[in-house]
Amino acid sequence: MGFFHTIVYQPLYNVIVLFYNIIPGHDFGVSIIMTTVLIKLFLIPVSKKQIESQKKLQEIQPKIKEIQKKHKNDKEKQTREIMDAYKKNKANPVSGCLPLIIQMVFLIAIYRIIMNISLGGLTVNSHDLYSFIPSPGKINNIFFGIVDLSKPNIVIAFLAAAAQFYQTKMLMKSKKAENKQEEKTDGKPDFASMMNKQMLYLGPVLTLMIGIKFPAGLAIYWLVSTLFMIFQQIYVFKEKIPTK
Repeated sequence: MGFFHTIVYQPLYNVIVLFYNIIPGHDFGVSIIMTTVLIKLFLIPVSKKQIESQKKLQEIQPKIKEIQKKHKNDKEKQTREIMDAYKKNKANPVSGCLPLIIQMVFLIAIYRIIMNISLGGLTVNSHDLYSFIPSPGKINNIFFGIVDLSKPNIVIAFLAAAAQFYQTKMLMKSKKAENKQEEKTDGKPDFASMMNKQMLYLGPVLTLMIGIKFPAGLAIYWLVSTLFMIFQQIYVFKEKIPTK
């Protein structure tokens, strides 16, 4: 608890207050957005590897299915060849776990900051501020003079869910035609494709449910974070297209 507070919570707390102090109009929502962008910039190397890994896993799926068919009666050999295929193509099925954990740590920290400020009468806790960060006193929690960031907002929650749906759809797009062709040729349902479709809808639904229950400031963080990832995915995918 002390480690999390000192290493993650307190630095983010001070960054948000710093942005709030220097932003014209002192908009708490804008300070959350700027902090989110700063976090995403800091995590670019990690998230880039995550996107590239997800892409590699998609590209290697036909080979994995071929191995599964070839050795369907020899599970030991099947597992060994699948692991060899992952190693040969430098694809790691669990490589996406670490970036997700890191994102969750920051999400929890942002949630605690918003909740603590809201429950503290919209005032900053001076004990969490560094000596060089002045206390702004009472926080203006109305984003652009419209949205109360201390209360749930269904519109922002829906936008966050829609953005996550689009982000997941981008990663699945390249596999769509491939999966359809395989289903036509062997007549069997694609289990991996079915799981992907479930995740395509499950993630946004969970985001929407969380967004309509928790303060809008948290949904803004999730929305901006997802939009950043979308643009990063577009860049990484284009970067990988070979030039003739």
